[in-house]
Amino acid sequence: YPRLCAHRGAGKLAPENTLTAMRVGHAHGYRMVEFDVKLSADNVSFLLHDATLDRTTSGRGRADALPWRELARLDAGGWHSAKYAGEMLPTLAAIARWARAHDVRCNIEIKPTPGRERETGAAVALDAAALWRTAEVPPLLSSFSEIALEAAREAVPALPRALLLDKLGDDWPGRLARLECVALDTQHEALAADVVRRVHAGGWRVACNTSDDAARVDELRRMGVDTII
Repeated sequence: YPRLCAHRGAGKLAPENTLTAMRVGHAHGYRMVEFDVKLSADNVSFLLHDATLDRTTSGRGRADALPWRELARLDAGGWHSAKYAGEMLPTLAAIARWARAHDVRCNIEIKPTPGRERETGAAVALDAAALWRTAEVPPLLSSFSEIALEAAREAVPALPRALLLDKLGDDWPGRLARLECVALDTQHEALAADVVRRVHAGGWRVACNTSDDAARVDELRRMGVDTII
């Protein structure tokens, strides 16, 4: 995977978690994108960060309360700016087609609506395995939900996984080992050179999010952080 990964497609430059955001990030030179995926009421994997539709779409209420045919009619760009009004929510399948056509690597954050952790983890892993079936480099599955990651591991053991942690604590090595992860992904503020060395010594890679400060990004590079979101 590339060293730099665009957060939700293009950071704040375009409406997050949309196909347009992926294109904007790509136009700025990024060859890896991070985005959030959850399930619709009829189990379609689609991109959205929040548990509700209110912040980034013209819809209201739980994100998993509507079937895909209704979610597909929502405006997912007007909240950002008039320029992007009418932008649609994308399915994971649409992003996969675009990413593979443009040789862009993907970090799929499994972002279950509360109460649907296990089914979301399994479904997203199965969808990703099918969509990237012949890809040279598979997508990385990441999540704050250990239940979702466990379900993803059980559904498709071959797909690489990363555990997302806001705070490291003392038990992260055991948690990474239990979930058979390839990487630790944490807040960049939690990282120092000795932490990166310890993660690498355990055989894992290190990812972090989300630094927008050039000096801090350079510092993270010097530490040996593998992927900076």
